[in-house]
Amino acid sequence: MELAHSLLLNEDALAQITEAKRPVFIFEWLRFLDKVLVAANKVDVKEKQKKLVEQLTGLISSAPGPPTRKLLAKNLATLYSIGDTFTVFQTLDKCNEIIKSKDDTPAYLPTKLAAVACVGAFYDKMGRMLGSSFPDTINNMLKALKSAESQGRGEILLSLQKVLCGLGGAAASCHRDIYKNARSLLTDRSMAVRCAVAKHLLELQNEAVFMWTTELENVATLCFKALEGSNYGVRVEVAKLLGTVMATALLPKQAAVMRQNVKRATLEEVLELMATGFLRGGSGFLKSGGEMLKGGGSVSREVRVGVTQAYVVFVTTLGGQWLERNFATFLSHVLDLVSHPRATQTHVEAVYSRRCVSFMLRATLGGLLGEKAQIAAGKEICQAISKQMRAVEAVVNDISGENKAGAADVSASQHVMVCALKELGSLVQSLSATASPLIQEPSIGLLETVTSVLLHPSMAARLAAAWCLRCVAVALPYQLTPLLDRCAERINNLKSSPEAVSGYSFAMAALLGGVHQCPLGIPHSKGKLVVSIAEDLLRTAAQNSRLSLQRTQAGWLLLGALMTLGPSLVRYHLPKMLLLWRNVFPRSQKELEAEKARGDAFTWQVTLEGRAGALCAMRSFVAHCPELLTEDVIRRLMTPIECAMTMMSHVPAIIKVHGAHLKASAAMVRLRLYDILALLPPKTYEGSFNALLRELVAEFTLTDNSANTTTSLLRSLCHYDDSVLMGSWLQETDHKCIEDQLQPNSASGSGALEHDPSSIYLRVPVGEAIPGPLPLGVSVIDASVALFGVVFPHVSFKHRLQMLDHFAECIKQAKGVRQQAVQLNIFTAVLSALKGLAENKSTLGPEEVRKSALALVMGALDNPNPILRCAAGEALGRMAQVVGEATFIARMAQTSFDKLKSARDVVSRTGHSLALGCLHRYVGGIGSGQHLKTSVSILLALAQDGSSHEVQTWALHSLALIVDSSGPMYRGYVEPTLSLVLTLLLTVPPSHTEVHQCLGRCLGALITTVGPELQGNGATISTIRSSCLVGCAIMQDHSDSLVQAAAISCLQQLHMFAPRHVNLSSLVPCLCVHLCSSHLLLRRAAVACLRQLAQREAAEVCEYAMSLAKRAGDNTTIHLNITETGLEGVLFGMLDRETDRKLCSDIHDTLGHMLSSLAVEKLSHWLKLCKDVLAATTDVAAPVVFEVEKDEEDSEKKDEMDDDSMFTGLGEDDKSKPSVAPRWVTRVFAADCLCRIILLCENDKAHFDLAAARSAQAKNPKGDQLVLHLSDLIRMAFMAATDHSNQLRMAGLQALEDIIKKFASVPEPEFPGHVILEQYQANVGAALRPAFSPDTPSDITAKACQVCSTWIGSGVVSDLNDLRRVHNLLVSSLDKVQAGKGSSSQLYSESATTMEKLAVLKAWAEVYVVSMNIKKEAESKPAKPVPSGDDDDDDDDLGADVLPPDSLITLVQPELPSLSRLWLAMLRDYALLTLPAEFSSQLPPEGGAFYTPETIDTARLHYRSSWAPVLHAVALWLSSTGFGAAEEKEDVPSALSKALAISQAPSSTKKSFEESVRDRMHLMLGVSIEFLCFPRPEEPIEHVMSCLHALFTLLESPCAKIHIAEDQLLAVELLNVLHRLLLTRDPPAVQLQVTAVVQETIRAAQDHLQRQKAARGKEEEGEKDSQPSLGEGADTGELVPGKSLVFAAMELLVFILVRHLPQLNARVRESPSHVPLRPQRLPEESARLVANTVSILAELPSLCSPAGSMTILPTVLFLITGVLRETALKTADNSVPVTVSAALQGIKTIITSPLARVESMQAQWTGLVRSSLASVLENSQPEESRPEMDEVSMLTAITLFLLSASNELVGVTVLQKGCMDRFRNALNSSDPWVQARCYQLLLSVFQHSSRALSTPYIHALAPLMVEKLKAVERSRPGTNAELQAVQEGIRVLENLVGMGEEQNRVQLLALLVPTLISYLLDENAISSAPQVSRGLHEFALQNLMRIGPLYPAAFKTVISAAPELKICLESAIRANQASSRAKAAARQAQPQVQAAPTIKLKTNFF
Repeated sequence: MELAHSLLLNEDALAQITEAKRPVFIFEWLRFLDKVLVAANKVDVKEKQKKLVEQLTGLISSAPGPPTRKLLAKNLATLYSIGDTFTVFQTLDKCNEIIKSKDDTPAYLPTKLAAVACVGAFYDKMGRMLGSSFPDTINNMLKALKSAESQGRGEILLSLQKVLCGLGGAAASCHRDIYKNARSLLTDRSMAVRCAVAKHLLELQNEAVFMWTTELENVATLCFKALEGSNYGVRVEVAKLLGTVMATALLPKQAAVMRQNVKRATLEEVLELMATGFLRGGSGFLKSGGEMLKGGGSVSREVRVGVTQAYVVFVTTLGGQWLERNFATFLSHVLDLVSHPRATQTHVEAVYSRRCVSFMLRATLGGLLGEKAQIAAGKEICQAISKQMRAVEAVVNDISGENKAGAADVSASQHVMVCALKELGSLVQSLSATASPLIQEPSIGLLETVTSVLLHPSMAARLAAAWCLRCVAVALPYQLTPLLDRCAERINNLKSSPEAVSGYSFAMAALLGGVHQCPLGIPHSKGKLVVSIAEDLLRTAAQNSRLSLQRTQAGWLLLGALMTLGPSLVRYHLPKMLLLWRNVFPRSQKELEAEKARGDAFTWQVTLEGRAGALCAMRSFVAHCPELLTEDVIRRLMTPIECAMTMMSHVPAIIKVHGAHLKASAAMVRLRLYDILALLPPKTYEGSFNALLRELVAEFTLTDNSANTTTSLLRSLCHYDDSVLMGSWLQETDHKCIEDQLQPNSASGSGALEHDPSSIYLRVPVGEAIPGPLPLGVSVIDASVALFGVVFPHVSFKHRLQMLDHFAECIKQAKGVRQQAVQLNIFTAVLSALKGLAENKSTLGPEEVRKSALALVMGALDNPNPILRCAAGEALGRMAQVVGEATFIARMAQTSFDKLKSARDVVSRTGHSLALGCLHRYVGGIGSGQHLKTSVSILLALAQDGSSHEVQTWALHSLALIVDSSGPMYRGYVEPTLSLVLTLLLTVPPSHTEVHQCLGRCLGALITTVGPELQGNGATISTIRSSCLVGCAIMQDHSDSLVQAAAISCLQQLHMFAPRHVNLSSLVPCLCVHLCSSHLLLRRAAVACLRQLAQREAAEVCEYAMSLAKRAGDNTTIHLNITETGLEGVLFGMLDRETDRKLCSDIHDTLGHMLSSLAVEKLSHWLKLCKDVLAATTDVAAPVVFEVEKDEEDSEKKDEMDDDSMFTGLGEDDKSKPSVAPRWVTRVFAADCLCRIILLCENDKAHFDLAAARSAQAKNPKGDQLVLHLSDLIRMAFMAATDHSNQLRMAGLQALEDIIKKFASVPEPEFPGHVILEQYQANVGAALRPAFSPDTPSDITAKACQVCSTWIGSGVVSDLNDLRRVHNLLVSSLDKVQAGKGSSSQLYSESATTMEKLAVLKAWAEVYVVSMNIKKEAESKPAKPVPSGDDDDDDDDLGADVLPPDSLITLVQPELPSLSRLWLAMLRDYALLTLPAEFSSQLPPEGGAFYTPETIDTARLHYRSSWAPVLHAVALWLSSTGFGAAEEKEDVPSALSKALAISQAPSSTKKSFEESVRDRMHLMLGVSIEFLCFPRPEEPIEHVMSCLHALFTLLESPCAKIHIAEDQLLAVELLNVLHRLLLTRDPPAVQLQVTAVVQETIRAAQDHLQRQKAARGKEEEGEKDSQPSLGEGADTGELVPGKSLVFAAMELLVFILVRHLPQLNARVRESPSHVPLRPQRLPEESARLVANTVSILAELPSLCSPAGSMTILPTVLFLITGVLRETALKTADNSVPVTVSAALQGIKTIITSPLARVESMQAQWTGLVRSSLASVLENSQPEESRPEMDEVSMLTAITLFLLSASNELVGVTVLQKGCMDRFRNALNSSDPWVQARCYQLLLSVFQHSSRALSTPYIHALAPLMVEKLKAVERSRPGTNAELQAVQEGIRVLENLVGMGEEQNRVQLLALLVPTLISYLLDENAISSAPQVSRGLHEFALQNLMRIGPLYPAAFKTVISAAPELKICLESAIRANQASSRAKAAARQAQPQVQAAPTIKLKTNFF
């Protein structure tokens, strides 16, 4: 392939490769040339032009394939337009010669087509440069057109289109000729040619004025004819032509009008013309005159669907503004269409016409108009409805009957009503909450208008009105309850009108069905209301025969709708329902028999309808309340159901007696019965299988049915991928809802509400706008087929065989069309059964059953109907799956192999090739591996059968299935398959799009098979890869959008496996162009691909898209809408237009990926994007303007937006913008994006620091920081939070909360002490205020409460008066909460009220927690000094803003009495709600303080999200008020008494204070422990923290401490739960808080023990030792796990220690795999944690009795010494790590504990102390492996032992030696700091009171010290640290001198004094000596001066002994006195030495 990449064709290389590969080589060269010519140097091109032209023209006659000829023509034209043009005419003549040639053989055809393509390309590229040669060319082409075959006709038309495009107006002289020749081809029998003509004429009408003036009617008629018998592609193209021509006729293009004065058509004429097509089809005007009178002949459906599409094109071409202005005309015209008798000749036709009209309205109104215009359109529709309704009422009230024609009008008006109401409903639903102006404006009266239609005489119109009301309620949930009430009231008032009963019950049912889409629900009482109305209707049905039918239907319909409200509501009415169901049916067989004899036709009709209704309500119950289906309930349901089954067999007899009009009602009963049985487990009705199966089989084999009705389920049971084979079965397109009508199976697309009223309350199937149940006849068959599939797996093999044989018999009996229908139904049933078997994992049965099934299936594989062949293939595959035996599969495969080898006819070849594919699909690669080779070879051969494209399609499709299912096993066949795919892509004519689609599927499957190997560089892989890329390139260039979509998905696969080899620079622009495609599948593919690309390479994708936009600017042929907002802008725009779910979710994902990788770098760009989307608010309300106070403006920064302009200027819509303002859904997405952007910036602190951001921007002006855009962020959040749309308000409040949380602490650099958010407080207040208005939905108010508490708690606003605004909002909400239950009229369910109330309480709790924290901090800080008044100007500012310490608390204080009660009540509720299910009987029957028993399930969720802060708040309140001691005195205010009467016990018996403390403790601990036991993983960590904080706060208060200490098991449980929490939650904050709680618990126990001891002390003044010792472990020392608090604490603490210091675990250390770790320095949080743990550990022994403490002490000491070992590491500044100081403190606590004085334990204790010291000594041994061990800490520990436990250690020589060694090492240390500390520690040992301890140390270590100090004379200290060491040493010596006895003093002084004197400098050296050396001199001098007077005699003796000392000393003293300066210096130096702070710190252990 690389050889093909040269400017000239490499002919040598071409000659060397095989014949088969040449076309690929040439194509690859042309592809290269196409890229390179544009970029190449013109000079190079001109040099080689001659040779190139030769090579290219040579290729024309080499019979190139379609893609090759397209590229060839393009390259030739490009070459001439770049190079010299003088030979172009020669080439043109050559092409014309070829076209003229008379050679008509198929072999010459490709050459001719290539020549045609070249001519087109020349004119397209060079246009008028080719001057006057065009008439000959055109005539030549037109001549060829007459004689060409279909492929030639298509190519010539395409070429002519290009000629016209290139020449523009210049070719006017030929336009008529071209038109005459082309128009007859619009009815060509080849569909591809029809498409080509339509495209061609579309090009022609740009310039040919006559087409939309004089010839307008003819063009229309031609188009109608072209639509007859058309396929989808033709309909799209012809509709485009017709719509555009009509639009041009109405608004001609300016240029054309200038040239000729044109008579414009009027709108009426144009619409009239279009209507003809819709109503009369393509029969022309003249012929239809006579027929019209007879009313014969209906319009062909294809024409109607095509014209419908044309209407949409017409309006879209004219644009949204035209539609706005002319909407009234358009609407009335469209509604007239559907009221025309021609459009509604039969019911099904009427439904089809309605669908078409609805499509026109939805496609234009929904897509082209913005939200404001849509509201105006809604008004128009309302007026149209009321006008119709007035006309209907006139006829209905016209009793005299003068208005005979009126009856027809009424029946016509129903269709108008249905269309108008359906559109109105869709409109309101798409507008959602933005539709409120439309509903609220009284002049429109929308609700009155719609409700008036509920009384329309026609059922269809009543249902449509009900549906419309449901849409209103879903869009605006606050309308739901009032509408229900209104309907209920009307039903009760108008009981005697049949229409009213029916209409209002429809409306109520529809509204109840909509409740599940309204999260806030409806009040529970509405359920009771509905039940009472329904009961009443059913009870009174029999009283009045005129109404009995309607009342029966209405009653059951309402009960069915009630079931959709779900189990929580239905549970209450179930017993009544079961009773009603039982009473509808006869109780016994006898009653059934008796019933048959009674009654007339009417009573039977009512009875059957009633039973159908009852079954329908049952079905609804089973479907919506599966939780209530207990064994017992199913048993009680089965009684009426079995009765219904028995009744079925009697019905035919009844129909015989009473007439055929009962058939429909009987069918309805059957439908309902099948539906409910399909939902119940088949085991429950096993006994009735035989009778049931007889019914089912009779149903779908049409035994009693003369019509040939077919099921609609086949499509869904066949595999989705097979749709390409079924020809007319359309794919997903934008026109799906009207194209459905043209599907072959019966009643497809004819769904309408009136076929099954119950669908008004069911869930709408995904992807449909409105439920469309199929006609009854079809529905019954569908239901029977579905039930057959459910029952079949449970039937015995014998019966299966009987049924299968019966099926074969049925098919044999039927003839012609009926045979097809029966066969279709049977196959659907068999497929359904096989699917059921597969799902149940059961088998098909023994040999004879298989044989029978196989015969049935094989028979259909060669059925002429492709749908049946598909079904048979699918059935075969499913059978193989169910049987699962290799021999059976082999037999099936062999049959197909033999058939394919011998058969020649298309039908059996296609059927059996699909059979092979399906076998592989269902058995998978492994199961069918042995047949792989044969299958592949046969299918490859079939795929090359050029004579039949159908065979090629089926073979390739099967091949794709095999490749897909074989996976890696297929690897060996990849190369041959790939080369076949390429060959076919290069040769199959493009008009056979199915073949190309299947080739695309194959290519995709092959890419997946090769998979990641595609990245390799081997020769074979490179070839495979380049073949794949060539294949993709060919398909990308194909004209069919499905093929292009396949190409994109192949490239997407390639990009997944080999991203480097997919060229994004060409792929991305191609995808961007496809985003504007009119084909849904292509847009889907493009977005799906972009989504994948954006995941890895978002930046590149955006760059390429922008570069394409720049190119498109220069080149007008690319139609693109990429502006400066880039691809992101286009995707946001698509969100407004697209309705397809998959597509929208992919767009969301793509934007999400782009956002996460690009938003932080391009902040301004993305924020602007979001802002532009959000700013497009529908200004139904005027824009909000803020007054900004003057003093704020000074602080405004000039580079940010001015506040005044900030909130004005929204909503000014630029009229020139053609696109629609973003709709609310897109705006919600933009608000979510805003939150994501804020989240993404979190990692970089500069985004949240204004000073840093400014300096960063000064350095790098391109950089961008979030904080600089704060005003924009606030503005966007504000816009969203105050919008009409509720979803947007939620998103806006969420964004606001995020902004507050992230920016609350950002300081304002220009005003120290202030934060940046302060200036926006007005905006925050204004954004929150509307959310608290009374009509706001609860969820928004709840969210707003959350934001309020965040704002108040953030500490942004320091001035109380400013906070008041927001605070008042919370106060007002609190009043609402206190009002208690049921005070206000309810719009939503009780759980919504619960949500709102709990949100308020949660917000208050959060504020209270913050305020208490502030108060605590303020109390712990020292009082600030008053600032001095020197800076007067700033002073008053500060005074106002500095928070008084209790500021926030003053806001909360007044509410606290009521808040605390409400909080406690809420916690009580929560505690009850968290009880497990088995305690449900203990719940109060009337609910809690804030929830009702009916909404208990939803309420749980609300409590779950808000209890934690409340718990914390209550704990704070209890601990600050001493458990509410104060509130006992007050009385409950009356407003609250109601709300709390429930939650408190009867208050007559006042509880004692102790009891209330106990209750509250139990409540708080219960809630906490229950939660901490098992916090759900999704619980936020804040809840865990709140809970721990609450426990800690609670245990701080003395009452709680007493309580928890008295009940030890409670404390143990608490500790166990905390231990479990530590196992599951990691964050250090949680673990720290846990240790805090443990510490409080231990303290509580200690206090309790002290109290017990004190009490014991009082009791036994005299008697000793009578009772067991107090504390855990008593006398035995045993600690019982589970009961012992100490044991529980140890477990938890050991866990923490081992978690952070795994080396402590002896097992870890001893395990062979353990590598000894070097001790690591712990991170700060872990260190704090370990320190806390150690200090708690040290406290534990004090809780035990002496014996108990002996049990735990070894462990405790082991751990503490271990911690010391692991964490005693040197630090740079010689500070002591917290862990070490904790460990030392712990050792001290333990050693000095009173245990040492207990006689009985003496021996044990001594052993313990000794061994602890031993292990410390062992640990402190200097080792190679631990160089950074901190000797000082270890020495400190040793000293601690020596000082505190001297008695136990005296005289233990081993230990003594060890200790001395450690001291000796320290003294010899090279680190002066270690020496200094060592001297200090030694001093404390030497001074110890017990001489027995100190003497050996003095003897051993003093000589070494003296030596060290003497040595200083030789090396004077060089640093302060060394100086300090010397000073410390001297101090020890001095002390020793002091300790010595009088007689030894001289010797001791003789050591000290000379040493000191040796430190003195002589007077000459002093001045030049360094600072430290001087310091030593002064220190020595002072000491000498101090010692002299202390021991005068001895001093003299020493001095006189050595005269040189004396001289030295005297000179120093003289020098000292002489220099007073030195004295001052000495004074200053002395305090420094004394206050050596680092040292003082350490001594606190002794």
